[in-house]
Amino acid sequence: MTSSANRAGTRSAGGRLTRRSVLAAALAATTTAAVSACGGGSGSGGAGAKRLRLGYFAFPSGDLVIKNQKLLEKALPDYRISWIKFDSGATVNQAFLGKSLDIAALGSSPFARGVSGSSPIPYKAAFVLDVAGENEALIARKSTGITSVAGLKGRTVATPFASTSHYSLLAALTQAGLTTSDVKLVDLQPQPILAAWQRGDIDAAYVWLPTLDDLRKTGNQLISSAQIAAGGKPTLDLAVVTDELIAGDPHAIDVWRRTEAQALRLLKSDPEGSAKSVAAELDISLADAKAQLAQGVFLTPGQVASAEWLGTEGAPGKLADYVTSTARFLADQKQIDAAPTRDTVAKALYLKGLPGAFN
Repeated sequence: MTSSANRAGTRSAGGRLTRRSVLAAALAATTTAAVSACGGGSGSGGAGAKRLRLGYFAFPSGDLVIKNQKLLEKALPDYRISWIKFDSGATVNQAFLGKSLDIAALGSSPFARGVSGSSPIPYKAAFVLDVAGENEALIARKSTGITSVAGLKGRTVATPFASTSHYSLLAALTQAGLTTSDVKLVDLQPQPILAAWQRGDIDAAYVWLPTLDDLRKTGNQLISSAQIAAGGKPTLDLAVVTDELIAGDPHAIDVWRRTEAQALRLLKSDPEGSAKSVAAELDISLADAKAQLAQGVFLTPGQVASAEWLGTEGAPGKLADYVTSTARFLADQKQIDAAPTRDTVAKALYLKGLPGAFN
């Protein structure tokens, strides 16, 4: 799915359905069916309760702690909470277009795409879940003999398109003096990447945990997102909320933010319990959960609301600069038509109540 399709209007001037409206309708139906199939998600709210639909990734983070320990359900007992799993930020953006989500995890690169163009997705970044470190990386199969990013020339490389890994891969290629035409890029989600890797269909992949650890068993790590961040191109996992929820139920956002802050504190104060929650959600061993959590960079609630990251009401933080820089890079790479201004990005940050909302 191209960025221009994602941001097209819902109808053309002549009233005809566009690709965006068809995609949105399909995503809404798909997500609704998924939620219905699992009984509408978890929660103690009754049939007439307010609903809250949350998108998450099967990725070691505070979200998995919240979900496993039912922190949000406990904090909002009168709400009907639905947790919906996604494979990448591209599908999260599509689900927001289909009005199938209220809150969701989203990488900084797909967020940059979402707020670009003349018809941005109506959502705002409201939290920083984690900063990409060694939990996203570029791996080449050992059998290829590739030991550097430059060695990928002429090779087949997979990554989920429109994701933070895709962005980091483009940055890695640029740093190595390569262009996208120097390699064969393949758009695959994490599990299909693992299958293609095992079949020998791809030579390398840029992806995140837990699939990343499976690739490391038979691969050489060429570069990580931590190294790319050190080179001036950091990536983050954000949490975004719809404009509709901001206007209609800001209280739910405040409570949700407090549970996210609680999860960040638990990751530091109760690493054993947090790892058990992650292990249960990912169906992995406790040892693997601990190792995977150790590869991420988790901020404190105070840091999230600091000038270095999200910022406070009336004073957007450096996150606006990071997202703007990401969008400019994507525009230079012809991944999006044009980058938004920093002011536009700053307006796409939901800062009301910070840092008080974390208390």
